[in-house]
Amino acid sequence: MTRRLVVVTAGLTVPSSTRLLAEQLAEAVTAQVTARGEGLEVEVIEVRELAAELASYMTSGGIPTPALVRVREQVSSADGLVAVTPVFNAGYSGLFKMFFDALDPDALTGMPVLIGATAGTARHQLVLDHAMRPLFAYLRAAVVPTAVFAATEDFGSHGLSDRIARAAAELAAALLAQDGYAVGGFAPDLAARPRRTAGTAVDEDVTPFADLLHGHAGTD
Repeated sequence: MTRRLVVVTAGLTVPSSTRLLAEQLAEAVTAQVTARGEGLEVEVIEVRELAAELASYMTSGGIPTPALVRVREQVSSADGLVAVTPVFNAGYSGLFKMFFDALDPDALTGMPVLIGATAGTARHQLVLDHAMRPLFAYLRAAVVPTAVFAATEDFGSHGLSDRIARAAAELAAALLAQDGYAVGGFAPDLAARPRRTAGTAVDEDVTPFADLLHGHAGTD
């Protein structure tokens, strides 16, 4: 069986260290999956190429352009996600945040996700736990334990290679665990995760908030 992995990279330049890290992560995940006799199809989304579409979406009341509709479907129908952002002032980039704001709210529910970030200095590495994990927790994604940060001096180092390999093994295990095939000791309960399309609701039998407030006097 062939899985689909979508790689979201929010680098702003060409060439980009963010794109480089994203490619290294994707290659490592592919190696881990194929080593277990499974197939993996990798699709890369360059967020900077969607800057105009994202700006239009944000300023038009949430009306997606055709290009953005295609990308939303691409993400929501994936089996797993790698998301990498450059860091500015200890936070993910605004363009990175705009991209995930433009997705369907349920697009990442239960989806295995590997997060990564790049910056010029290691001082920014806390962005992984203090900004990126909360974002994907809110989106109800299943983020793997190991996140990968790469400062400029990290590229080519054994330390970075080891982190990439460990994170890739965890994501590969999570991808395969969706069919009940646990490897590497990391097997979250993802077997029941439905494949979604943009606009698909998770909970259809939900009481409207206005009904919950019916008869409330307006005091705490």
